[in-house]
Amino acid sequence: MLQSTGSRVIAMRTVTLAILATGLIAGPSLAQTGSPAPKAKAKTDAKAEAKAQTQAKAPKKSLHATTRISNSPHPTYDAETARRISATMLSYSTLEVRGGWPTLPPEVMKLALGSQGPEVGLLRERLAITDDLPPQQVRGDVFDANLAAAIRRFQSRHGLEDTGTVGQRTLAALNVPVTQRLRQLAASLDRLAAMDFTFGDRYVVVNIPAAVAEAVENGRVARRHATIVGKPDRPSPQLTTHLTAVNLNPTWTVPLGILKKDIRTKMRRDPGYIARMHMRVLDASGREIDPSSVNWQSDGAPNYTVRQDSGTWNALGALRFDMPNPHSVYLHDTNNRSLFNADYRFQSSGCARLENPRDFAVWLLQGQGDWSRARIDAAIATTQRQDIRLNRKVPVAWVYLTGWVARDNVVHFRDDIYNHDTAPSRALVADLRSPRDELRASGFILQSADPEPIRQVSWLDSQ
Repeated sequence: MLQSTGSRVIAMRTVTLAILATGLIAGPSLAQTGSPAPKAKAKTDAKAEAKAQTQAKAPKKSLHATTRISNSPHPTYDAETARRISATMLSYSTLEVRGGWPTLPPEVMKLALGSQGPEVGLLRERLAITDDLPPQQVRGDVFDANLAAAIRRFQSRHGLEDTGTVGQRTLAALNVPVTQRLRQLAASLDRLAAMDFTFGDRYVVVNIPAAVAEAVENGRVARRHATIVGKPDRPSPQLTTHLTAVNLNPTWTVPLGILKKDIRTKMRRDPGYIARMHMRVLDASGREIDPSSVNWQSDGAPNYTVRQDSGTWNALGALRFDMPNPHSVYLHDTNNRSLFNADYRFQSSGCARLENPRDFAVWLLQGQGDWSRARIDAAIATTQRQDIRLNRKVPVAWVYLTGWVARDNVVHFRDDIYNHDTAPSRALVADLRSPRDELRASGFILQSADPEPIRQVSWLDSQ
């Protein structure tokens, strides 16, 4: 199954390479060349207008897309994700050659229900192009409930708060040119081609750019958890492995990188830091030594390790989920749960912290004794470390998908938080040896000279 999945990815990418090689995406997009539309004649009451002006004058915040949690039953990554991405790339290539989508002016942030004017029409056009607004509703210059629903659909696809109005982050996402969206899809497809993953009836996916973990069972998302993933300067890695055990009340052996970057620095400033954090310094034989005997000023390779005792102070929280991998990262709880309330959840040193990890543990331990939520809570309350090995290992993949397509054919995008998409993509560095006539015969080239025009069913009809 693993090899056949990989072969399908490579085959789909080869077709996409050939199609893109023909110059199908060579035209300039309206998002790059269009002129702003005239200012709309907003018919809003004084209160709504004052609110819009206040938002417009508010200090600028980070334009990184928020990391909202979807409630869709469809997993981010399954055996057909690559095929769907490849098909969507063809649709977005068609949009590119047609000129892309229009650039929206800042004035659309002032629009609300009842607003009227040419900018409403421009917003309708933009949302209809990506199927967020049904084609039959594209006409009109009034901001109505249908338009608000289309905005919410767009926001949901981009991990934004679904307000139904255009704020600063939504406007930034709307104005990302189709060329960049194509690159996100192509780069994501390349990364999937490099994955070595066998899907099971039960598996776990962590999509790093979305800061979300999914527990998938029988093709549907059984649980979806917000996660805290790596900072841009300490990125979480892409990997595939298996979850093998649940650790209750774990200790934490500080990784070498954190020991060098963080613990040493803190000990230089505050010699009491290790004791206050319930940490112990161990020599090469695992014996505890006095922290004052260590030269914390040295930048050389340490001949000691630092381990934190289990407890409420422990950085791993009350649970850790073992998953052997060369990066020494894992899923775990945290003692700083307030970070899950933030929109920006790229704040770890590489591991993935899970919200509601006890419920995740219950899911992992299904069919393995009576590990109910109550029993897990009781075991944690003893403060004693307990390791529960899984009778059946659960496959887990940490993926980096900034663009993907779910089973319902909804196209999703997230910010490229680690700038991985900027590397040359094989799906955009095309092989020009494929004869154009063969591609035309295969039906993959837009045949602009055909006498009968193609009837447009949907702006993004990739099927």
